[in-house]
Amino acid sequence: MVTAIRSFLDGLGYVEVETPVLQAVAGGAAARKFETKHNALDLRLDLRIALELPLKRLIVGGFPRVYEIGRVFRNEGQDKRHNPEFTLLELYQAYADLDDMMDLVEGMYEVACVAVNGSSRFTVPATAGRSSAAPTEIDLSDRPWPRLRIVDGIEQYAGVNRAELADLRSAKAACDRVGIPSEDENCVGGIIEKLHERFVQPHLIRPTFVTDFPVQTSPLAKRKQDDPAFTRRFEVYMAAQELGNAFSELNDPIEQRLRFEEQARQLAGGNPEAHPMDEDFLTALEYGMPPTGGLGVGIDRLLMALTGTDSIREVIAFPLLRPEH
Repeated sequence: MVTAIRSFLDGLGYVEVETPVLQAVAGGAAARKFETKHNALDLRLDLRIALELPLKRLIVGGFPRVYEIGRVFRNEGQDKRHNPEFTLLELYQAYADLDDMMDLVEGMYEVACVAVNGSSRFTVPATAGRSSAAPTEIDLSDRPWPRLRIVDGIEQYAGVNRAELADLRSAKAACDRVGIPSEDENCVGGIIEKLHERFVQPHLIRPTFVTDFPVQTSPLAKRKQDDPAFTRRFEVYMAAQELGNAFSELNDPIEQRLRFEEQARQLAGGNPEAHPMDEDFLTALEYGMPPTGGLGVGIDRLLMALTGTDSIREVIAFPLLRPEH
């Protein structure tokens, strides 16, 4: 599957690169990090949690299409869909936007499916946590895939309308009404994503682009011009799993600094997954980054979906396990 994806991207003119695993500031995702130390320089470093920021610095440096497939590390809990280290694909294309990324995803995922199953068709088994009571056959060549705004999905499946998500107080009241805890949430954006994960995601068996994520939880994505509380971002879902995350990338250094400052306030307020301030990345944006489309794909989860596997341990040769003794 990975070989097929590489061939697909190489054929589109993307250049495969490598970026540092050890980083002074680990950013590009909402995740807790592993910390380490470089003894010779007496320097505290982080293991990377994403590939995004160095790849976008390469876009600034004049590489028009870049990608990397590599290990990333997140110091979080484990379950059937999470392992502390996993394989991530990220790609960035200058003078592209969210619509270009949708077209690329449709083509690339079909290529991956053919590599795994010998066909663009595969079957999603009926499994706990999914809405389907029977196996579902999916044909990835059936395009275009549906688009669903995140707030529309929440209204459809949770019965919470957008007016209830206008401010934090009413959003928390809506959570109480539908029976999910919200005491740890400190912004409406976090509640929107929590409602989506709980009520909408189990219904997304066939490939679907969920769009228009809140700006509060998307610090690296451009705002929608006609609806600035939300962003030009999508996540692609299939087999009730999130299998990709894409932006029309924010390339305004002034707004990016304001977003990072807001994330710093969240970090100071106790949110361990808030995005850190990254002055090197802001300096790169000040030189100038063209309009850019970006995409991140968890390779292990994509393989899980295409093979009907319910545990990430089945697609990683050496998953992290608790010691026997």
